[in-house]
Amino acid sequence: MTAGHPHAVPVPAGYRVGSWEVREPLASGAFGTVYAARRTGGGEPDQPRQAALKFLPTGTHTPRRLRHLRELADREVDLLRRLRSPRLIRMYDVLTVDDPALPELDGATVLVLEQAEGSLEELLRRTPVPGSGPALLAQVCEGLHQLHHAGWVHGDLKPGNVLLMKDGSVRLADFNMAAELEGTHAYSPAFSTPDYTPPELLWPELGERGRQIRPTADIWAFGVLAHLVLTDSYPLPGGSTDARCDAAVRYARGTEELRLSPRLPEAWREIVTDCLARSHDLRAAHDSASLLRRAEQAAGEARSARLPRLRPRRPRRSAWVATLAGTLAATAAAVAVTYATLRDDGPTYGYHRCPAGSVCFFSEEFGNGEMCDWADDDPDWLSGDETCAWTRDRPVRSIFNNGVEAPGRGGVAYYRGTDFTAAGIDRTRMEQRTGCTSMRQQGNLAGTYAPRSHEWVPNC
Repeated sequence: MTAGHPHAVPVPAGYRVGSWEVREPLASGAFGTVYAARRTGGGEPDQPRQAALKFLPTGTHTPRRLRHLRELADREVDLLRRLRSPRLIRMYDVLTVDDPALPELDGATVLVLEQAEGSLEELLRRTPVPGSGPALLAQVCEGLHQLHHAGWVHGDLKPGNVLLMKDGSVRLADFNMAAELEGTHAYSPAFSTPDYTPPELLWPELGERGRQIRPTADIWAFGVLAHLVLTDSYPLPGGSTDARCDAAVRYARGTEELRLSPRLPEAWREIVTDCLARSHDLRAAHDSASLLRRAEQAAGEARSARLPRLRPRRPRRSAWVATLAGTLAATAAAVAVTYATLRDDGPTYGYHRCPAGSVCFFSEEFGNGEMCDWADDDPDWLSGDETCAWTRDRPVRSIFNNGVEAPGRGGVAYYRGTDFTAAGIDRTRMEQRTGCTSMRQQGNLAGTYAPRSHEWVPNC
């Protein structure tokens, strides 16, 4: 989606759908419009106070176009309901507008989504070659791997569909064109953004189920995206989209060569070249798992891989409790660019699998290993409705307070005893332990923390 696009679904500010009140538009594209929204009451208890509402068009279209739009909506809902990965935008709910008085809205499908601070497209408009580019690209690649590992192809990877969260981290979004693999292929509508479409799909053969698409289409799109982020230019020549598409076809036929920018860092040159191989068969040698390992390595070689802050933040007191023996050993900035190797048994890595509105405790450093998360207080981790069984014999090594700002919720205090008491002993040192982590802070815990309870507090 592109900010500033004429709204596909105009919705007046203040309009209410479900427990949400529409605020300002965030982005719009050919198949939907996204608005900021705030919760006015009701709804599920784990839903945040603010979200993004994606309105998809209604029955005012022709039956043929309506069927097509319904198919696109169903694709996105299906993927978001089935996949909950840390690099994919989170969906909280799906609503249908029931308002006969407004026929242009009546029947519209509304996706209630995690709200981002902006998109990579917006960041590139302000800063054409951001210093955080390598770190952002590694996270984009992580999102692609999560999709491909689950058997899906994105089908429309581009800067407008890469969202940046409050802490600057990445979420992939807009899965209208996403398709589930059936063996080696998937079937997707014949729509995509030409500059990010591989040559073989620019004029594809269409069957009753659409065009055939494979994960190598996302690999090509990532190569174009990486070249743009790191050099502020496209990898194929041309002053317009049509000219660049013609160059892509000549390149696929062997009559045009890649002309990568001299500004492309050496660590990324081979990666981009492999992603932009002339044919699917050549690109198939580089799947998302191997691409992720290479992107992580290249990002680690960058001079500055710090993720961007999209909005200035007021200075606040450090969340680390330096006077306690269990002070946190790393800051959020230090670990934001630490990437863990993906494992064959699924996602067991990274702070960003921690749900919004929750506090998460991990069995390994940097958000790795097993995770327990809570949206509310818990007086005893080892009994009751929610338990964290692994803490019975293993300490907590890292924490992420991914809470949503609310009165009385500035931090999370955790205790060695049940019922929010500091009782108990360290497993290796005979002393009491307790700690507190402020909102949006994450990091490793020094020593051998073994909390048994936690509660939300106004501040740390």
